[in-house]
Amino acid sequence: MNSLFDNSAESFLLQLPDADIQYFPQFFSKEEADRIFTDLLQNIPWQQDDIRVFGKVYPQPRLTALFGNEGKSYSYSNITMQPHPWSPLLLQLKEKVEAVAQTHFSTVLLNQYRDGRDSNGWHADNEKELGVNPVIASLSFGAERQFQLKHNEITDLKKSITLEHGSFLLMQGTTQHCWKHQIPKTAKPVGNRINLTFRIIK
Repeated sequence: MNSLFDNSAESFLLQLPDADIQYFPQFFSKEEADRIFTDLLQNIPWQQDDIRVFGKVYPQPRLTALFGNEGKSYSYSNITMQPHPWSPLLLQLKEKVEAVAQTHFSTVLLNQYRDGRDSNGWHADNEKELGVNPVIASLSFGAERQFQLKHNEITDLKKSITLEHGSFLLMQGTTQHCWKHQIPKTAKPVGNRINLTFRIIK
């Protein structure tokens, strides 16, 4: 997997106010992305936590896993996750995104969307432990899904992009303070997708 460290992939900036978002559609070759997807699908200890919405408890509509430095737990939606130790593959992926982001990440949250019924509702990655202006490096493998953004104050300002197999989305600056994002449900037949979001837990 030597070409994991080839950082020559082309990218473009999303032209959005109050945001710094860069997208690399083919950060990995299809062969690399296929291999990574299979490894993650088979070797990650996936879990499904319960979430509480308006007083009712539901299974979270996706599978998750947390890996990272020892002692760097992560909490969101009344869920607190403890990290597994870094695997060799995840360390390789971390090194590749760090070279582009010029940031050293402490943690990666993995989400598995098994089909179109799995989703992630409107939110921002702005938890206190992520600090001010967090850098979020997001890798996607498997089925393509729509990634939707909406501005917190300019209500008619929205954006949707397709996150492709082997792609990389880098969000920086004030993005998490000014925008929310989601992976919506879809009735279209869609396969399994795995997403990794590298972040810094303070």
